[in-house]
Amino acid sequence: MFMISPKAERYYQLLQRQMDRLRAERQTLAQERAAQEDFAQMTLRLPPDMSVKVETLAGVPGRWLLPAKVRSFGTVLFLHGGAYQTGSSMTHLNLAAHLAQATGHRLWLPDYRLAPEHPFPAGLEDALASYQALQKDGPVALAGDSAGGGLALATALRLRDQQLPTVALALLSPWTDLTLSGDSHQSRAQVDPFFPTPEGLALAAERYAADYALDHVEISPLFADFRGLPPMQIHVGDYETLLDDSVALVRRAEQAGVTAHLEVWPQLWHVWQSYAGRLPEADASLAALGDFLSRQLLAGR
Repeated sequence: MFMISPKAERYYQLLQRQMDRLRAERQTLAQERAAQEDFAQMTLRLPPDMSVKVETLAGVPGRWLLPAKVRSFGTVLFLHGGAYQTGSSMTHLNLAAHLAQATGHRLWLPDYRLAPEHPFPAGLEDALASYQALQKDGPVALAGDSAGGGLALATALRLRDQQLPTVALALLSPWTDLTLSGDSHQSRAQVDPFFPTPEGLALAAERYAADYALDHVEISPLFADFRGLPPMQIHVGDYETLLDDSVALVRRAEQAGVTAHLEVWPQLWHVWQSYAGRLPEADASLAALGDFLSRQLLAGR
């Protein structure tokens, strides 16, 4: 029987209490964004010999993550989570840096535009602009967590339709169904520290979709035709209400003839990989995803 590490058990209990406290405070969106930035700076623990460069690429600001022994070909385009309304290259710097280290390739972490100020398709347009700039220097693999995972999938769909190549999709607890139709929104509600009720996600979905339907295939890419997509690997926790977004994604991908591998991590929560450098489960997940991305980039040369 799988047992999480004692440290992960402690983090889970602390996270439950912290999220309960934050929900009781009823923060505004601006306060939530600021709190996430502050927490990320306080808890940052970059891998050794990791270089970070702040830059603007194709009009989109962001950060380069460059391992000391970076491979000379290929790039990972990582799209951060935050329900399309929070998150940045600062809040996800720790996670992205450890993934870059595990991959051995340079990684671009853009600050794509956020809702409600910039609803769909602004974030997708920024992801596509980033890809166009990156693909001039070799193969590009797409990765992302939570909403960023959904955005990475939507980006891959648009690129496929434009007959532009991507070599891989690595998705961490992706949010692929903004209609919230998965059964896990009920079955995992009592153990999910982030989304014990669907109201927060429903509000974020409305802000992002704005004038578009929630089941639009570039908003909820779960409902798209997956034929022609690159190989994908998905890691998701068993203690999260977005579990079915990953389970259904892999099932539909396999039905479309796409190579897709799903790992459901028992007793782990939404995007536990954020604790890379602290939790063995986070490091193990990123090591596996990094190896997958590296192999796909090598094959795509």
